[in-house]
Amino acid sequence: MITHFRWQDILDILVVAFIVYKTFLLIKGTRAIQLIVGFIIVLFVFYLAKTLELFTLSWIFNSFVGSIILVIVVIFQSDIRRVLVALGRSPFFKKITYVQETLFYDELTNACTVMGKRKNGALIVIEREVGLEEFMEIGIRLDAEVNTELIVSIFQAVSPLHDGAMIIREGRIRAAGCVLPLTTDEDLDKSLGTRHRAAIGITEVTDALAVVVSEEHGTISYAYKGEFFTKVNSDVLKKTLKDALA
Repeated sequence: MITHFRWQDILDILVVAFIVYKTFLLIKGTRAIQLIVGFIIVLFVFYLAKTLELFTLSWIFNSFVGSIILVIVVIFQSDIRRVLVALGRSPFFKKITYVQETLFYDELTNACTVMGKRKNGALIVIEREVGLEEFMEIGIRLDAEVNTELIVSIFQAVSPLHDGAMIIREGRIRAAGCVLPLTTDEDLDKSLGTRHRAAIGITEVTDALAVVVSEEHGTISYAYKGEFFTKVNSDVLKKTLKDALA
C-alpha cells in the first residue's frame, strides 16, 4: 500500500510517459517497431520457458537476453542514429523566415495547380513530427528549395522520378522517387489509384500530410491522419498546409 505520494512522483511519471510517447512517435513507421514487437515475443517465450522449467530453452534465452543490447546496437545502429538526430531536430519552419514560409505555401500550391491543369500525376509528402527517413532511404536524396518549376519537372512523365513520392522536410525537398506503404482499407473507392492509396497509407503510419495530383482527372487531393479529401482547390490546399504545419 502506498502511504506517501510526493509531487516528485507525479512529475516522474509524467516525464517518463512523455518520453515514451515521443519515442513511439519517432520510431513509428520504422524498423524499430519490428524490433520492439520481436523483443516482446522473446521476453514472452523466455517467461514461458522459466515458468515451465524448460532448462535448455531458458539457458539459450539467458545467453541471448544478456547480449541483447549489443545485438540491438549492431543491427539497428542506423535507426538509433536517426532517432537521436530526430530528437534534436527543429520544428518544421524554425530555420526559415516568414517570407520563406509564405513562399513555401505558394510554390507548393502553384506546383500542384500547374500539374493538375497538365494532368501530371504527383505525390508529395510533407514530414511533420514523425520521421520519414525510412522511406527516404529507398528514394533519391535531394536538398533543394520548394520551387514550382522544380516540382513540376520532377513529376514530368519523362522524369525517372515521376512514379515515386517526393518527401519534404523542414521546408525543403529532401528526396524523390520514394516508395510508400499502401493503405489496406478495403472500403476505399475502387477508382482510387496507387498514388492515392500510398498517400493514405503513409498518413496511417505517420503524422505526415500527403498531397496527390491525379494523372487521370487532374484533380488535387490530400490525405491526413488516415483520412482522404478529394477535389480541393488551391485555397483549401494552402489553408490545409498552413493548419497542419503551423
